[in-house]
Amino acid sequence: MLRWKRILLGVSGGIAAYKAADLASKLVKKGADVHVGMTRHATEFVNPLTFQALTANQVIVDMFGPVSGVTMTHIDLARRVDVVVIAPATANIIGKLAHGIADDWLTTTILATKAPILICPAMNTRMFENRAVQANLARLKEFGLHVAPAGYGDLACGEHGAGRLIEVEQIIEFTHLLVADKDLAGVKVLVTAGPTREHLDPVRYISNPSSGKMGYACARVAARRGAEVVLVSGPSGLADPVGVRTLHVSTAEEMLSACLAYFPQVDVVIKAAAVSDHGPAEISRHKVKKTGQSIHLELTPRPDILQRLGREKKDQLLVGFAAETQHLVENARAKIESKNLDFIVANDVAQEGAGFGTDTNIVKILSRRGQVQELPLLSKEEVAEIIFDRVLTELKARRGNNG
Repeated sequence: MLRWKRILLGVSGGIAAYKAADLASKLVKKGADVHVGMTRHATEFVNPLTFQALTANQVIVDMFGPVSGVTMTHIDLARRVDVVVIAPATANIIGKLAHGIADDWLTTTILATKAPILICPAMNTRMFENRAVQANLARLKEFGLHVAPAGYGDLACGEHGAGRLIEVEQIIEFTHLLVADKDLAGVKVLVTAGPTREHLDPVRYISNPSSGKMGYACARVAARRGAEVVLVSGPSGLADPVGVRTLHVSTAEEMLSACLAYFPQVDVVIKAAAVSDHGPAEISRHKVKKTGQSIHLELTPRPDILQRLGREKKDQLLVGFAAETQHLVENARAKIESKNLDFIVANDVAQEGAGFGTDTNIVKILSRRGQVQELPLLSKEEVAEIIFDRVLTELKARRGNNG
């Protein structure tokens, strides 16, 4: 979604300026055309040549300094950018923007643009909590600027609290949200992701290697495209997606309860979680001690969440996933019928690049009408984009038929 987007990255003078170099690099790798504007104080922390090397674009610091081939750079770039990201945003630049002060190239350009603006605060905890700074942030929100939350933790000054620059990946996600087409606006989406765990005792459980990456990618993409998203996630080490309501569960029963609570309210369900099919018949209250003898474990079925939703669905669009190791298409087609799905995303987890924990996937998308769309090796976010393209097409067709 960031490919070909023109981004102005504004860097102000705080210790977190070094993180802006990583941000610029990652934005470029996603295909964005990144232009960097720095305050004079920012150059005391990071040399402008660093950003020039990372972005292959001229870095602008001086309002009246010579820039080869460009005139009135603040007006020219203000007209052409798709989004402005200020990271880090110090108390100083926040105060200036809140009161319309334009005394350098960066603040002048920001005041001249109509592009969406993202402010990423970074400063000492006491400064961040100061009433004047909080009032300025509130004022910027009233003006229509987007203010990211401050991170919490250890700061360079030795204090601990709010005021850290949020992680680069979070800034990128906020940027995605600002530039993406909102073609799913008004659509409510429920996504499940990750594994479930069925406990044998307080320290052992039966589960699977699912990382949750495919489901989380679906949740992120839906939110970027304007949907209202609820993510029900099994245990995962992934950060909660920006702009998504995330519910954390552990067992299949817990995931079923969460899904049933939201199912009547949503338009679309993406069931990407790898739910445990079976679990121990009995759960020991205490750790089962090693005796050197074999243990015979009786397993009983856990709830089939997708089948339950398929039975209860009314107008919802229900999308399932099939992770198989053989007879991929045949098993996926059977699942469409048995679970009352609208379409299914199937992948052979034994195939390189398509297994659990990878950032990529190789899938086939099967419809109820028997059509099969084969996709090459793609990132999971690219797969998610294609899934929601199909969702959007199906929703439009339904609306047309009902109109």
